[in-house]
Amino acid sequence: MSSDLFASGDPGYQPLAARLRPTSLDDYAGQDHVLGQGKPLRLAIERRQLHSMVFWGPPGVGKTTLARIVAGNADAHFIQLSAVLSGVKEIRDAIAQARQNKSTGRDTVLFVDEVHRFNKSQQDAFLPHVEDGTIIFIGATTENPSFELNNALLSRARVYKLRSLEAGALWDVLQRGLAELGGAVTASEHCLGLIASAADGDARRALNLLELAADLAADEGGGRKDITEQTLEEVLQASLRRFDKGGDLFYDQISALHKAVRGSAPDAALYWFCRMLDGGCDPLYIARRVVRMASEDIGNADPRALGLCLDAWQTQERLGSPEGELAIAQAIAYLASAPKSNAVYSAYNAARAEVAATPSYDVPLHLRNAPTALMKSEGYGDEYRYAHDEPEGYAAGENYFPQELQDRQYYKPVDRGLEQKIRAKLDYLRQRDRESDKRRY
Repeated sequence: MSSDLFASGDPGYQPLAARLRPTSLDDYAGQDHVLGQGKPLRLAIERRQLHSMVFWGPPGVGKTTLARIVAGNADAHFIQLSAVLSGVKEIRDAIAQARQNKSTGRDTVLFVDEVHRFNKSQQDAFLPHVEDGTIIFIGATTENPSFELNNALLSRARVYKLRSLEAGALWDVLQRGLAELGGAVTASEHCLGLIASAADGDARRALNLLELAADLAADEGGGRKDITEQTLEEVLQASLRRFDKGGDLFYDQISALHKAVRGSAPDAALYWFCRMLDGGCDPLYIARRVVRMASEDIGNADPRALGLCLDAWQTQERLGSPEGELAIAQAIAYLASAPKSNAVYSAYNAARAEVAATPSYDVPLHLRNAPTALMKSEGYGDEYRYAHDEPEGYAAGENYFPQELQDRQYYKPVDRGLEQKIRAKLDYLRQRDRESDKRRY
């Protein structure tokens, strides 16, 4: 009988990952930081002390499996809902079943997969039933619960952060997978290592890749198959690492890239750039963010950075891959190596905050234009000093703010790169202002 991963002819067929789903903590792979001996979650499970909880972590790390183990160890009825597929009817049916269980003295664990996809009203619907003990609520999410779940629900559940499986844990999973295949499939340590690397911390993905490789492996005779590098090349050629555009992994990686640039670490910045490309990120998105970095973190310490980033963006638009990606890499390496200043970014934010917090002050009369006789008669433009006619092209002592805000200073150049010279010039001009006998106000 065929063991094709995608076969549907055998109604009893289960994918390898489903067949190997652990049923006890002893068989569960990884997560020692929350399930190691003496850890609170492990103790709660062993002592059957059920409480509502949220499992937060990337795909394939065992969130659903752990929820089943929690319920099974406490002999609680397990109900699973998917926030993608379930609606009001399914929620009501689950609560009704939980009430019936409670009347017989049995606990109910209601597990909601991808709980972040429920809206606020749907999440709130669970609260009274959690409060009165009708259900033990367990949610699973790949997104940060702080942003995606209601505070009311979070306050009633403990969040456990599950991590991507490390190489050792994936290796154990793959060894169990080979054993489940009945010894009919062999693979070298090197090939298992390639599968573990491609799985990228995801146990379910590792087993799916193993099973697909087993299906494609050449028959060595006697019903035996050997997974070779050639087999894996075919299986893994379209394999992409986790990226999840719009999710936590997406924002974590762009954050790492930005911080590496800010921290003057070009090698790390290029690593995160390549990680994002490897995960399928649109290079144009990265190009746009790199332009932002040029203004936010380099600014006038090296004004050439902004132009270089815009050129890289345009190169990507015109030439595509791989020429455009190389141009973006050049811009990233330049930004990371350039002198840093957030003075313009800070000045912009300070000016915006001042505008938001103060009244709409009038433009001083001497700064107003006077294209009509009426405006001139009202004093518009009176005593305005034309800077080009002043010594050194600077009207010392002049004020360009509303009177209520005179002498504000938002832009404070740092002592790095070109801003050293900008800072020295502004200090000189301010000194001239202080010494001017024409100082306004």
